[in-house]
Amino acid sequence: MTATLLVSCPDRKGIVASLAQLLYGQGANILDADQHSDEVAGMFFQRIRFDATDLDRAALEVALAPLAAEFGMAYRLVYKETVRRVAIYASKLEHCLYDLLVRHRARELPCEIAMIVSNHAEPASIADHFGVPFHHLAPRDEARHFAILDDARVDLVVLARYMQILSPAFVARYPSRIINIHHSFLPAFVGANPYRQAYEKGVKMIGATSHYVTEELDQGPIIEQATVRCAHGDSIDDLVRKGRDLERHVLAAAVRWHLEDRILVYAGKTVVFD
Repeated sequence: MTATLLVSCPDRKGIVASLAQLLYGQGANILDADQHSDEVAGMFFQRIRFDATDLDRAALEVALAPLAAEFGMAYRLVYKETVRRVAIYASKLEHCLYDLLVRHRARELPCEIAMIVSNHAEPASIADHFGVPFHHLAPRDEARHFAILDDARVDLVVLARYMQILSPAFVARYPSRIINIHHSFLPAFVGANPYRQAYEKGVKMIGATSHYVTEELDQGPIIEQATVRCAHGDSIDDLVRKGRDLERHVLAAAVRWHLEDRILVYAGKTVVFD
């Protein structure tokens, strides 16, 4: 059984050695480790994956506490047996919803799909086909949203082209646990109709961006982005068709990296470990 330790703290000497010695002393075998130092911010980040088969979890937590205090370290420790429960929010556009469900069925996404939620009735047939509970709810009925999410013990909310703006109260319940796909290469063309905006500007590349949701529209920490070339002869429909291929890929990547504990958020941006 494996576990993953994610840490962030002010950068200084001795962090890597101290963490390695601590894990070794607790009987953990490090399988791989990746790290990053932000010289401008003076911050250090590391992801360590290790074999925790013979490890006393309570003893590890006790040992980590003084080390975290010494280095001013924030950390997250996750064991592989922990299966995240995901709620997918969608509207009428189905391409990202279908893609996530197919990838989950193919075991590309290590999670349980707890439910599909929509402000339209149409996705009910998709949910039925994949055997996933479906809820048709108006966006304004937040008390009902919170109730079903809490009852299903949802860990992550994925907005698969859910064309509604979440309230600050909703966002605050799931900090860095709501992932959105925006059909634009942010920070360009925020808000509605980005493909029309791109067409009117005559851009030569369009993109898609997955990001964590914050109170400020389309300004959350970016997780993944991709672009594709477009030409002067492309219509708005051509841009939409090209963009949707990007949206599927970019959203799925962000969801998978989150589920695999590869992302750390700081200062309005992310570190995404390979």
